[in-house]
Amino acid sequence: MSACSDMLFQSLDKSFRVLFCNVIYFFNFLLHDVCSDCCKTSIFDLHRSCPKCDYDLCLQCCRELRDGNLQGNKEVVIDSIQFEDPGAGYLHGLKEDIYRKKFINFHKSISPKENTSLDWKSLTDGRIPCPPESMGGCGCGILQLMLIKPLDKIPTLLEDTQNLLKDHKMDDMRKMPKEWCTCSDLVNGSPLRKAASREDSNDNYLYCPRSVDIKPGDLKHFQWHWSKGQPVIVGNVLETTLGLSWEPMVMWRAFRQITSASHGQLLKVPALNCLDWCEIDVNVRQFFKWYTEGKYDDKGWPEILILKDWPPSSLFEERFPRHGVEFIASLPFKEYTHPRDCYLNLSVKLPESSLKPDMGPKTCIAYGFAQELGRGDSVTKLHYEMSDVVNVLTHTATVTNDSEHTEKINELKAKHKAQDLKELFGIDVDDPPTTCVDGFDLEDGGALWDIFRREDTCKLEEYLKKHFRRFRHIFCRPLQQLIHPIYDQTFYLTMEHKRKLKEEFGIEPWTFVQKLGDAVFIPAGCAHQVRNLKSCIKVALNFVSPENVGGCIRLTEDFRVLPKSHRAKEDKLEVKKMALYAVDAAVNDLKHPNETE
Repeated sequence: MSACSDMLFQSLDKSFRVLFCNVIYFFNFLLHDVCSDCCKTSIFDLHRSCPKCDYDLCLQCCRELRDGNLQGNKEVVIDSIQFEDPGAGYLHGLKEDIYRKKFINFHKSISPKENTSLDWKSLTDGRIPCPPESMGGCGCGILQLMLIKPLDKIPTLLEDTQNLLKDHKMDDMRKMPKEWCTCSDLVNGSPLRKAASREDSNDNYLYCPRSVDIKPGDLKHFQWHWSKGQPVIVGNVLETTLGLSWEPMVMWRAFRQITSASHGQLLKVPALNCLDWCEIDVNVRQFFKWYTEGKYDDKGWPEILILKDWPPSSLFEERFPRHGVEFIASLPFKEYTHPRDCYLNLSVKLPESSLKPDMGPKTCIAYGFAQELGRGDSVTKLHYEMSDVVNVLTHTATVTNDSEHTEKINELKAKHKAQDLKELFGIDVDDPPTTCVDGFDLEDGGALWDIFRREDTCKLEEYLKKHFRRFRHIFCRPLQQLIHPIYDQTFYLTMEHKRKLKEEFGIEPWTFVQKLGDAVFIPAGCAHQVRNLKSCIKVALNFVSPENVGGCIRLTEDFRVLPKSHRAKEDKLEVKKMALYAVDAAVNDLKHPNETE
C-alpha cells in the first residue's frame, strides 16, 4: 500500500474501515480458502486471526492452547543421515555393497517433538497472542475472533434443520428396515460374494450385483449395505458404456494427440519401482510397452512399475475427454458417484467460487504378477482414502513368464526368505523353503483387495505397532521407526501376515478379487490395500456420501494431530465446510420445494 493510499485509508471512518477489512477478508476467503496455520485444518467459519500478519488459528487449536496441550503443531525430528542405498545385490538377498548416498523424497521419522510451542501461551485473561516468527506468526498482534459467514447463519441453519427433521420424520440411516436388503437370507441367486470367514459375523458376504441387473429400486438395497460400512462390488460396469477401448496404446495415442495440440508432449513421467519403493523417470510409450510385454531386472526378477495419477487427476478429463465421458457413463449409483450432478454426493455442494478438493477421476496403471512374490509385489500399501471411493478396473493384460524366468524367480525367492529370516526374525537358515499360499482363483482376476472393517481398526493398528520391524520399505530395508501404522502407508500385509493377524487378534479383512469391469465401492474410514495380479488400468473417483461424512470428519481430526511434516497432515478434503454447504442446500430445497435454479 502506497503512502498516499495509506493516509486515505487512515482517514476513513473507523466503522467503515472495519467493514472494508471484512469485505476484503471475505473475498480473500472465497479465492484462497482459509486453513489453520497451526494444524493445517480447513476453517469454514469462526476462527481467530492476527490483524498484523493474517496468521489464522482454528477454535480447536485455541482451546488446546489455553489448556496448555496444543496437539496440532507437533514436529518430527528428521534424522540428518540420509537413506543409504545398500546396492542392487541387497534387494535380492546378498550382502550390502559399499553404501552409496542417495537422497529420496521420504523422511525417516524418529519421534514427535513436543517442545516447539513451549514459548507460545495464552495470556492470563484468555487472549491469544500471535506466535513468534519461528512458528509462522509475527509475535506482535493479538488474535482476533473472526467469522466468515453472517453471525446468525449457523444457529439459524441448525434450528431449521432440527425443525425439518421433526416435520418430515426423516428415517435414521442406521436403522434401515431389513426389507431393503433382499439378499440377507442368502437365497439362491442372491447378488452376494463371500469375502471373509469370520466367526460370529453376519457380514462375511458382500453385496455384488451386476451393473446390467441394477434397477431404480436397487438404490435402497445399496444404501442398506453402504450405511453399515460395507464395501460394495458392482460387476461388468463397462457393459453399460459405448465400448471405448482402454488399451494402453489407445490411451497413449489419445494423450499424445491432445498434448501435441495444446500442451506439448510429456515424454517422461515418474513411476514407482515396487522393489526398492523409489521413483524412476520412464518414457510413457516405453512404460506401456512393458505393461503388455513384461520387464525384468538383470537378476531375472520381474521389474514392477506403477504409474499413479497419470496424467494428474485434475487433467484427466482434459487429456482424455472421451475416456472421461466413458468412465462417468460406467459408474453405477450415479446419485452418489456423478462428479457434477448428483444429490447424494456432498462434494458437489461447494460453491463455484470455492477452491474445491481434487476428487478425480484419477488413474493407477501398474504391472502385475499373479503369484505373491513377498517383495517387489505390485501393491498399493495399506492406507485410508480421504473420502468414499469408487474404483473401476478398465483394462488388464497378462504377462506370462517363460520357464527360465520362473526358475530364476523361485531361486531369488529362496534368497529373499533367508534374508528375511535372518534380518527380521534373527534366524539363520541356509536354504529355506518357499511357499505360495494364495487361496484364490486368480485366473480371471485383475487385482486382489483387502478392506478392513472400521471397528477392527484399533486391533489392526495394534498388530502393526507390535510387528512393524518385520516389514520392509525404502531400498527393501526393514522399518525402524513408526509414526502412524496406517497414515504412514508403509505396510502391505502378505498372506502370512493376514494369517498371523487373525491368529493373534481375531480379525480379518474382506478379501476378494476385482475382475475386469468391476467397480469397487470403498467406504471412508476403511483401511485397505491392493495387489495387482495382472497389468491393470484402474480409474478411481472420490465422493462424500451422507452415510460416511462422519467418518470423513473423524479422519480429519486424526490428520490434524499428525506431525507437521507428515505426508497425510494437510486437510485436502475440507469436509466440514462441504457438510455445511450440503446441509444449507438440503434445508433450502425442503423449505422451498417448488423453486428451480
